[in-house]
Amino acid sequence: MPTATNTAELRLADAGTVADLRTFVTRARAADDGAIRLQGAGHVLAAYVCVMRAKLLGEGTPTILGLRTMALDTPSDLDVTVSLASVADRLARMDADDVALPVPPMTVNAAWTAVSAPRDAWEEVATLDADTMIDAAKSGVREIGQIIPVNPGALIVNNARAAVWGRPMAGLTLPGGAAFAAYALGFVAPGETGTVFRSHRWLRLSTGRGHILVRPPL
Repeated sequence: MPTATNTAELRLADAGTVADLRTFVTRARAADDGAIRLQGAGHVLAAYVCVMRAKLLGEGTPTILGLRTMALDTPSDLDVTVSLASVADRLARMDADDVALPVPPMTVNAAWTAVSAPRDAWEEVATLDADTMIDAAKSGVREIGQIIPVNPGALIVNNARAAVWGRPMAGLTLPGGAAFAAYALGFVAPGETGTVFRSHRWLRLSTGRGHILVRPPL
């Protein structure tokens, strides 16, 4: 439920950074039009979105987050979770040379923000080429389309997605949903390589464009 909190603003580094955030928000809304966590740490803004999460009790879908970091012109220690739609609306109103993003005053409660991924102790465990990630994303979408019947109920849809996106990729503990999230958010492109890290129960898929954080279901 929304609650009124802040009237802050974030001053992004330049117009290119504004465009970067706008693209990230647009892609995140297409994947899951929910919430975005904006976390300032000095001159760095970390923007988190949830691409995938369990929606039913006992469902095996992992929690999969997308993280994009970008530069701030003015340091910030802001940490709020607001709707993607409200951020998209404010970005659309900004002039071409405007770098001040008004933070939406209404925060939202998103269960996935309750547990944060580790910031250190990440151990590299594997690398993935772009073709592998893109193929996993596209084949998963096709498989789900073949599994789900016409006019399915929510239980069937969620079970199908949990089965496909929660299944580990060949030779890895990383679920296929991580590849889908990287592809959907524009974090992977032909010729690039992704690196897989582990820290406790968390997994991370990182490319030069962003990070996918995975927390397996309990």
